[in-house]
Amino acid sequence: MRIDLAGFAREGVLGDHCALMRLVERADTLGFDGIWFNEFHFSRDTLPYPSTLLLGADILARTERLRFGTSILVLPLYHPLLLAEQIAQLDFQSGGRVDVGIGRGTDPSTFSALGVAPGELHLRFREALKIMIEAWTMPHCSADAGPWKFSNVSVGPRPVQQPHPPIYVAGVSEETVDIAARNGFPLLLSLEPNEARQLPVFDAALNRHGTTRAALTASSLSRYVVIAPTRAEAERCVDALLEKLNTRRAERALARGMAPPQPRSRAAMVADFTISGTPEDCHAQLCALSARTGSQSIRCLFSANGLIANDVALRGMELFATEVLSAFRQQPSSPPPFENAVNKPAIQGVIS
Repeated sequence: MRIDLAGFAREGVLGDHCALMRLVERADTLGFDGIWFNEFHFSRDTLPYPSTLLLGADILARTERLRFGTSILVLPLYHPLLLAEQIAQLDFQSGGRVDVGIGRGTDPSTFSALGVAPGELHLRFREALKIMIEAWTMPHCSADAGPWKFSNVSVGPRPVQQPHPPIYVAGVSEETVDIAARNGFPLLLSLEPNEARQLPVFDAALNRHGTTRAALTASSLSRYVVIAPTRAEAERCVDALLEKLNTRRAERALARGMAPPQPRSRAAMVADFTISGTPEDCHAQLCALSARTGSQSIRCLFSANGLIANDVALRGMELFATEVLSAFRQQPSSPPPFENAVNKPAIQGVIS
């Protein structure tokens, strides 16, 4: 099973860059497979890493085996030729340790600031993906329609991962999920809300297009992870996290002018949003989650998107790595991180 990290440098936590890099370096030595960072823009006092790829360059230079993933790159914000070139360079620099999570984005204020009309988002997403794949896989690429027009442009360097770095798609709409299914791209499955809404749509689309089931196996789930030496201690930590999460959900709703949602129950938290308990509990829950969903990949949120301090999160990571990661690594059936064979170029599928 592929076990990655996510959720650091989120929720208004500027923190200390050197401390974060020490955590990343420790994650590399502990044996986690990858680490993912989100893209948010235009909030000077609360968002330290608006450029995900710049952060990735530093992380990949400091690590030897850890993969770096974008969750997500908002394709409508970029000229696809420049973005394809930057990703290719990062893949080259890292020796092929880049995973490309993409999506349409959800923050209207960012699109407004950059003059991107909401009605253009799906077209820009679809066309950008088509151009990026062509730029990575063809000697030259051209576009004579759509938001970007150019002729016979050669983008380099060639990515180390062939035919291109693995692509993961984030999205809940049927349109976006269908693009992923047609091309055999795995999904980056959300946590708030969790995967229950996305997986049935994806499964139906894979069946409809006759696409390989490897895309489902490689799709990445996400969960808060609360691990402790004893079950009682883990339960206390889950209760403390649940209180913070319910407060945050209510504050977000009020900020949007909406009524606060019903507080999430402890039973729902444990069943649908967390991996929690002793190391043995966590191992069993991960196996059950994989069996239920078909996914062999998960992004673990030890810091709960900034609600848990990084030093506390690191202690959880170390216990998890010692007791849970080691158990998975001893299983001969555990697959390696997602192989690029699933991500064969399917340009026609993107635009059909």
